[in-house]
Amino acid sequence: MAKEAEIGGTRRGIPWRILGWSVPVILLLLPLIAMQFTEEVDWTASDFVFATVLFGSVGLAFEFIVRKSTSVAYRCAASLAVIAAFLTIWANGAVGMIGSEDNPYNIVFGGVLLVALIGSVMARLEPLGMARAMAVAAAAQAVASGFGFTTDVRGAIFSMGFAGFWLLSAALFWNAARDRATTGAGELSKPS
Repeated sequence: MAKEAEIGGTRRGIPWRILGWSVPVILLLLPLIAMQFTEEVDWTASDFVFATVLFGSVGLAFEFIVRKSTSVAYRCAASLAVIAAFLTIWANGAVGMIGSEDNPYNIVFGGVLLVALIGSVMARLEPLGMARAMAVAAAAQAVASGFGFTTDVRGAIFSMGFAGFWLLSAALFWNAARDRATTGAGELSKPS
């Protein structure tokens, strides 16, 4: 178990972790409460399970990111990649990127997530490799969105915007790699 730094007898980071884990809990409670007052919100048990798994995965990813590197650029880059993946899954599940959520074309965006995941594994989460993986994910997002113009122009433009998340993540990973090469700052944490 990783030891947390102690400052003045209190563990650093605990308030941020409590806040971070409170957000998904509140977001899960909102539809539950709304269901009591309106019929427009109609979540099933499987919707709550899906949202819980998705929010939990994002939370665990953020926990891992904080422990992986001390570099602010690396942490921001990885966080943006996680947010891009989360929003892709959420938008596809809720309304669909292209057309409705039932449009089979939306499966293509799962390929973008696979590109990012496989690229991250191949890069072994090293900043320079991650920069390349996120740039490829941005290109895959742009291509997938581009083909969607024939079906749903508004959805294609919306999903094209997600390429910006991947590109910004790539730029920040590039910055983290450059900083690491020149100053040794933001060394990746080694498992203890």
